[in-house]
Parts: sequence; C-alpha cells; structure tokens
Amino acid sequence: MLQQQLKDPSLLKCAGFINGQWVQTKTEKAFEVFNPSTGDVVANVADLGVKETQLAIDAAQAAFEKWREVPAKQRSSLLRRWFDLVMANQEDLALIMTFEQGKVIAESRGEVAYGASYIEWFAEEAKRIYGDILPSTTSDRRSLVIKQAVGVVGAITPWNFPNAMITRKVAPALAAGCTIVLKPASETPLSALALAELADRAGFPAGVFNVVTGTDSKSIGAELTSNPDVKKITFTGSTVVGKILMEQSAKTVKKTSMELGGNAPVLIFEDADLDKAVEGALVAKFRNAGQTCICANRILVQDSIYEEFIRRFTARVSEFVLGDGLSSESTMGPLITKKAVAGVVSLVNDAVSLGAKVCIGGNVGSNGDYFFEPTVLRDLNASMRLAKEEVFGPVAPVFKFGSEKEAVAMANDTEFGLAAYMYTKDHGRIWRVGEALEYGMVGINETAISSEMIPFGGVKESGQGREGSKYGLEDYLEIKYMCMGDI
Repeated sequence: MLQQQLKDPSLLKCAGFINGQWVQTKTEKAFEVFNPSTGDVVANVADLGVKETQLAIDAAQAAFEKWREVPAKQRSSLLRRWFDLVMANQEDLALIMTFEQGKVIAESRGEVAYGASYIEWFAEEAKRIYGDILPSTTSDRRSLVIKQAVGVVGAITPWNFPNAMITRKVAPALAAGCTIVLKPASETPLSALALAELADRAGFPAGVFNVVTGTDSKSIGAELTSNPDVKKITFTGSTVVGKILMEQSAKTVKKTSMELGGNAPVLIFEDADLDKAVEGALVAKFRNAGQTCICANRILVQDSIYEEFIRRFTARVSEFVLGDGLSSESTMGPLITKKAVAGVVSLVNDAVSLGAKVCIGGNVGSNGDYFFEPTVLRDLNASMRLAKEEVFGPVAPVFKFGSEKEAVAMANDTEFGLAAYMYTKDHGRIWRVGEALEYGMVGINETAISSEMIPFGGVKESGQGREGSKYGLEDYLEIKYMCMGDI
C-alpha cells in the first residue's frame, strides 16, 4: 500500500546498506514494520546482526582512509546534493515516516525539512573547520593546531524522529571527514534506508554511509562499542541505555556524545502573557503525541493564575482530533507501540490514585490500542511518578507553585537536564531563573527552540555533547598540536 502511494517507489528499501550495496542476511531473515495507526504490516526489513555490523565497520574503516582526504569543498558539494535530493523527495519521505511512525503527515513534512536543514548547515560548515597558529615560546619554533576527523562513527538513533535524529548525526560526521555506521530503531528503519538511498544518489563513495537494520539492538550496539575501529559513539535514546553504551565504550576509550532522557518543566509566572503561555505549553507538550525528549513533561503554574491557566489550556486541548496520521483532519496520531500506551496508562493511574484530577482525556483512545487521548491532569504533587518520570505520551500534568524560589527548586528536582521553558515579562526574573535552571537549553517566552543553528543537548543525566550549530561539528573532530622547530 505504501509503495503504491509513493511518487518514487524505489525509495522504499527493505535491506541494509553496507559498502554501497543493499544487503540481506544469507537466510533472508526479516522483521516486520507496523503502521501504528492501523496495525498493518508496512514492510519486512532485513534483520541483520553482528556479522553484518562487522562488515559495515570494515567498509567504513576502509572508506575512511580515502574520505578523510577528500577536500572540504568536495564534501560540502556532496552534502548539498544530498540536501537537494531530500527536499525534492519531501512528500515521499513524509509518507514513509507517517506509515512507520504514525505522526500526522503535516508533522512528517516538517520533520523532513527540519532534518534536511542539518544537511544544509553542515554542508556549509564543512568548509569552516579552522585551525590556529599559537604564540611560540621561542623564536625558532612555530606552534600550530589542526583539526582532523575522529574516524569511524557508530550512530544509534530512536524511533520518535526517524529522519532528523539521523541527519543531526550523519551530516556533521560526513562534513568532518568521518565515515559512519548507523543503527536505526527497528520500529522505524524505512526512513533511514530512504535517506541512505538518496545519499547514494548524491554520490557519496561506498562505505562512507552504512545502515545496519536489525532487532538485536544489544548485540549490534555491543559490536559498535567494542570494535576498536569505531572511534566514536553517538546515541539518542534513554538514559538507561546511554549509560550502558558509555560503559561499553570506555573499554576502548571512544569519544561519545549522548542525547538522553528529559523531564522538561514549563514555568509560568503570574506576570506571563497567558495566551502565549497556553499556546507555547500546548505545542511543547503535544507535538508528536508527546513523544519527544524536550516535551513539556511538567507544567508549573503560579498559584494566582493556576485556575485560569487550567481553564484556557483544557479548552485548547479539547480541540485536538485523534486519528490516522494520513488523514488531513487528524491533529494527533498514535503512540508507537501498545507497550508505550501501557506506560502512559500506568503513570496516569498512579497520579489519579494519589489525588490528581483529570480535566480532559485520561483514557485509551477509541481509535485503537495504539492511541491515547490528549490529557490534562491537575492537583499533582511530588509523590506522584509524573513528578519524576518522563511521560512519552500526550499527558500534561499541571503543578502549582507559590514563589520563584519554589518554582526553580521544583524544576531542578530531577536527575535530568535537557530542556526547560519559562514565561514571564520580568527581565530580572528571566536572568535569575534562566541562570538557575540546571538545563542545557532554556526557552524564554518560547518553546519552539530547536533549529540546525543552535547547540542541542543537555546536562546532568540528559547527556553530553551538542548537536547542530558550530559546536555540533566539534564532537566529530580531534585537535592535533604540531610544533615546528628549526625555523
């Protein structure tokens, strides 16, 4: 069904991509990819494992020896060609994403453009990898610094943004002169394979960009982290898995960059523009059905405006239309799996059992087992799991605070530190609270904070390193100092 709807059916690939070739297992072992809106099987994809991962690493290492020497301008041109192809096939890529991930088609189109923006940005940054001439201690020496590609990169990406989470890693790696072995989530491999097809069309040499699809994530991940030819691991996913990968990578002292779990608070003070705060919290909470790491996980509202915020926010949430992501009428799609729905149900039930009240929603959707109603909960407290745990679903828990000091303490009372947001007109408070929040990113009177030009990443147990911006390239480069004597 999906293939029939694509303008270019050849973008639907079901094999791994290694050393410029589409690869199946010898037994043609495959796993099913489901459409979470309908439960239908979209495709059967090659279930590769450790052996194929080793082949991909070998191919990437062999390709690295030549790719690292390709002039920056040539790497830039190839990346630009890849960007153009992605944007020319935006509608097909969006359809593939909605079929395998479930998000509404408008969001999928937006993600393709957002993902492509990283390819464009790093195509430009590839030509701006600068070194330095340092002051020398003696007159007969010159000290200089150059930056060189790290080497083979192992990338592991999640299902919630199956396009953008890939381009945020692959584009800077290729721009820096690295080669890459990508392990996409088994729930959403089709977007990754379509990107690989377009990269191949753009002209990247064989072995530079490899994709290993498979369900044995532990074994594939273990090979990536233990193989000495892999010099860097980049991962987006849960903190639990991130810690395992970091521990495994330590044995060969790999560079790592980790974008891990979040527990984003939105602090809404009594002097805020309430209309803007409602809209901002709405977007931050319910984008991709609440399945993003920077979603508003806790909405903290000052007591004097609490009731009015609840009233306005609930009214806006009531306008959502739950349904198949391909329907133009749908404004929210399903969750990725039944297990995800069960996790959301558990968190909501825990809160209600401890005194939280449901303002709207609170139930599995009538559309099917993968859907959960957009939900608003009030009267929450610190004893509830929603105060501590990340809810990957369309549930907005609204907490109450009294003072600025209390709001900051509530916001920081978590091991996570990815993104936080606040709404206030007080410029003194903006500085005080903005500096006090223990987060890598802070949105002030704004929740749409992400772009290819900003450093995306967190502190504490939300990870290390940054993606996007000029800082995003540094994680794929090593600094080499060279001392020239006898001048």
